[in-house]
Amino acid sequence: MISEKWRNLIGFWILGLCNNFAYVIMLSAAHDILKDQEQKDHVGSHNTTTTPAPVNESYLECNEISTGAILLADILPTLIIKLTAPFFILHLSYRIRVLTCVLFSLASFLVVSYSTGIWMSIIGVVCASISGGLGETTYFAFSSFFEKNVISAYSSGTGGAGIFGALSYAGLTSAGLSPRKTLLVMTIIPALMFISFFIVIKKPRQFYQKEYIVKYSEDTSSLLKESEDADDKIKGRLTLKEKLLLLKPLMKYMIPLCLVYIAEYFINQGLYELLYFNHIWLSEKEQYRWYQVDYQLGVFISRSSVNVFKINKLWTLPVLQCVNVAILTAQVFLRFIPNIWIIFALVLFEGLLGGAAFVNTFYKISEDIEAEFKEFSLAAATIADSVGISIAGAISIPAHNRICSLNLKM
Repeated sequence: MISEKWRNLIGFWILGLCNNFAYVIMLSAAHDILKDQEQKDHVGSHNTTTTPAPVNESYLECNEISTGAILLADILPTLIIKLTAPFFILHLSYRIRVLTCVLFSLASFLVVSYSTGIWMSIIGVVCASISGGLGETTYFAFSSFFEKNVISAYSSGTGGAGIFGALSYAGLTSAGLSPRKTLLVMTIIPALMFISFFIVIKKPRQFYQKEYIVKYSEDTSSLLKESEDADDKIKGRLTLKEKLLLLKPLMKYMIPLCLVYIAEYFINQGLYELLYFNHIWLSEKEQYRWYQVDYQLGVFISRSSVNVFKINKLWTLPVLQCVNVAILTAQVFLRFIPNIWIIFALVLFEGLLGGAAFVNTFYKISEDIEAEFKEFSLAAATIADSVGISIAGAISIPAHNRICSLNLKM
């Protein structure tokens, strides 16, 4: 029989996998979503922002809408949830939160797969974002009831979502399955999330005590007001002032993570679709999909490595990621890298840096922050990556449009 420790580690790994899966699939499918909708809207037209190229010359071709638009739809609802959730969500039952995540995740796959227009697709992406944002704050807070290794298991699962999500989408579509049918296959993921939380993970006694107190306080709020201060102490609740004060010491963890994600997602959604090579064994669409797979492989490796290799100097990670931005941006303009395998190596390194920033940030918080503040701190720190991704999405759209308007030669 599997021990309680291994049940919980496996359960948290599955939660990480399922929580990030829809988010990853939407980004992997971003190029296809936009291309397919453009083809529906402009039947018979040439869907690029470049002017027609002379017969003997090749010019950079772009989607009319940057994949950064999908990124923003995939992250802004998450950001709103993360900015507000730590201040109220800890008073809601974990069961209610997880069921909400499951339903929105399921809706995201169904809405996008049956989409008839770009805005319907974006609504589906927003559903994935709500599920992922609520899930991340919920599961990091949930981890405070367990030993700290569940954080590395959850982080590894989110990395697994990256590689398995991107690989399954690229593999199934390359094998001939349509994007719509591929998304319908993915509806098994919300079911796995439900099973992992409600069946696989063995909850400790203090979790049930917390859940009982939350329910009891909802049913008897008038009685509890008489002993509010004592009751808050029992529940481990923090006042709004205490929560705001806790944000300041968290900045040393959150700022490096935010900067890494700005650079990382500018590359992913601003540059990937512009880094294609002509006349090779992969089409333009396939190159974009396999860049995503390669990136997620790096994320998975580094998010799974914190128990083997820890990084204490978190500021080194955004510096290295900015170097990646400089090299790949230069490649778009100068085309000095002759082989796609070199791009694959750089993209893998980008993923390694991003995954390392994520898992080491939350692992250090779990080690450094006092136990009574850990549940709030882990939930609040998830704001950092979403802020970074949102900024990257906002930057990547005008950058994409500007680069495409230059009519660059390949």
